[in-house]
Amino acid sequence: MILSGHEIRQQLGGNIVIEPFDEAKINPNSYNLSLHDELLVYEEVVLDMRKSNRVQRVRIPADGLVLTPNQLYLGRTVERTETHNLVPMIEGRSSIGRLGLFVHVTAGFGDVGFCGYWTLEMFAVQPVKIYPGVSICQLFFHQIHGAITEYASEKYQHNRDIQPSLLFRELGDEPRTDPQLELEFNPERHAGRGPVPARVAR
Repeated sequence: MILSGHEIRQQLGGNIVIEPFDEAKINPNSYNLSLHDELLVYEEVVLDMRKSNRVQRVRIPADGLVLTPNQLYLGRTVERTETHNLVPMIEGRSSIGRLGLFVHVTAGFGDVGFCGYWTLEMFAVQPVKIYPGVSICQLFFHQIHGAITEYASEKYQHNRDIQPSLLFRELGDEPRTDPQLELEFNPERHAGRGPVPARVAR
């Protein structure tokens, strides 16, 4: 069964922790979570499951940032949550989905005992402008039946920031060499052509 908004409120401070908490964000059977003002964008041409892929940090300005299609953006919630004796899940809000923005690619399913910020895997169907602090997704809770072993992964538990994939930790040692070449920005190649353009997020 899914907890109602009233039951979410009743379990705050016990099985459910939401920091910061805003009474206005409680829905009939969920709670709205907000988008933090930073994103991570992978810098690799090909993402490798067996390595820690390079990322670039991008700030979302107050006047908004346009997300482009065919690009994965990793964000996080403003709120830190803890859930005990319940299964937390996040889902995109319908108003966000109607703009063609996926809030999580596949990872909306949480674990009982998870404590931390929610990393969002964001993907836009068409260009869409986003803003920091917008209510981006909704958190809801399932009751769980049976003996409980709380989530305790060293990868994502008690995170403090946006977290790229740490799957490589499950697949063995990270390769010592990087077969992918970094883009080179040589000022000499731009001599007489004006200032070298700054590197921007794709």
